[in-house]
Amino acid sequence: MKSRPLKFVISGGGTGGHIFPAIAIAEAIKAREADADLLFIGAHGRMEMEKVPKAGYRIKGLWISGFQRKMTVGNLLFPFKLGVSLLQAYAILKRYKPDVVIGVGGYASGPTLKMAVQLKIPSLIQEQNSFPGVTNRLLANKVSKICVAYDKMNQWFPEEKTMLTGNPIRQQAVEVIGKKSEASRFF
Repeated sequence: MKSRPLKFVISGGGTGGHIFPAIAIAEAIKAREADADLLFIGAHGRMEMEKVPKAGYRIKGLWISGFQRKMTVGNLLFPFKLGVSLLQAYAILKRYKPDVVIGVGGYASGPTLKMAVQLKIPSLIQEQNSFPGVTNRLLANKVSKICVAYDKMNQWFPEEKTMLTGNPIRQQAVEVIGKKSEASRFF
């Protein structure tokens, strides 16, 4: 009897610094588990809603945005957006039933990881930066594991949960053979 494919949720985005490592993680999962079922969760209106489908993956959007460090009208909506996004993330996770949830930072990873922890779904943070973002610092004590790109991140993350894994890089970014003429035309 064949077991069902493993299901993964990868959440986060906002910038290429979150999106492209997330896509690299998806590619690495697919290379190891060809039949793995992957779903991305991002923020409506952000770059991931375009880049992730172009890379061939499904994505669901949350109504979430960042909290500005100065007083803005948008900050008045933040509590409502957060509440709605928590409910949306909960509904997506309950319906999809992932085996693992991976947060890569950015607005959408906060509600998604928070709900994954609440639902007792194994979850991890992948931190690409030498100084972690607010979302990852807030959730560090709650997730199962934290994968980091730089040494000495235990000043922000619990040492027993932290693993030095480096930054995920998309295969397309490292495959350069035969691309010299294309690069010459571009530059």
